[in-house]
Amino acid sequence: MALIAGGIGVPHTPYFPKFAADQGPDGEINRYFGMARAALETQAPDVIILIDTDHFNTFYFDCFPTFGVGIDDTFLGPVDDVALMPPRDFISDRALAAHLFRGLVHEGFDAAHVTHYQVGHSIGVPLYFLTPGYDVPVIPIFLNGHLPPMPSSKRSLAFGEALGAAIRAWEQDIRVTVIGTGSFSLDVAGPLMDPGENFGVPDLEWAKRVTALMRSGDVGTLCDEATEPRMLAAGNVGGEVLNWIAMLGAVGPGQADWIELQEIRGHAFAAWIGDQA
Repeated sequence: MALIAGGIGVPHTPYFPKFAADQGPDGEINRYFGMARAALETQAPDVIILIDTDHFNTFYFDCFPTFGVGIDDTFLGPVDDVALMPPRDFISDRALAAHLFRGLVHEGFDAAHVTHYQVGHSIGVPLYFLTPGYDVPVIPIFLNGHLPPMPSSKRSLAFGEALGAAIRAWEQDIRVTVIGTGSFSLDVAGPLMDPGENFGVPDLEWAKRVTALMRSGDVGTLCDEATEPRMLAAGNVGGEVLNWIAMLGAVGPGQADWIELQEIRGHAFAAWIGDQA
């Protein structure tokens, strides 16, 4: 049976590869991602499940599913022009992805069956920092955290729980890490941007609140408070917290092993310990 070795939470800002190169190895971005990478190396996964909200690279307004599973042997990305990261083929695990899809549907989650797909920076950037050798198979799980109506926080948590059950029901003895990616308070190219910037952090106090609740493992209160109006008030990508909530559903909603808030961007870096072998 598969074992969920742990969970990782990181942002996916498209400028971070360039910013990290400019800052050098001791810069804040490299330091935080280095902590997350060390946690991932300790978890030693055979497969990564990455829960993400697509930024109109895989889907568009004409078809934007609430939930989806990427099912293929490889996928191309990032296709949205990330500096220092040219598009490449990432390896995946078609058989495990198909198994996860079936498990989710059997538990009442009518996820999209996504094949022959491409991805953008929101998947590419985390992998750039966490798996620079690109040698661990990755299965993307898509969750709509941008376009209202979004799934509720409790529905996202239940989705993650169903995903975790499907992972653990896989017949092979493998280790899996589940990654949730995104911001808690961030407005990109929207009305809540900071003056002179192309982004803003409209509600830093909400980002602090989310971080504190994750640190203590109080996911029930987080789901109660993370309503759609609350998330949207925190910026036009504030719904990306749902990716983290789904990750916690899969791993198990315990206290974070560690979590660090990067206030200037309204997001955090974190790790959770999963199943014990």
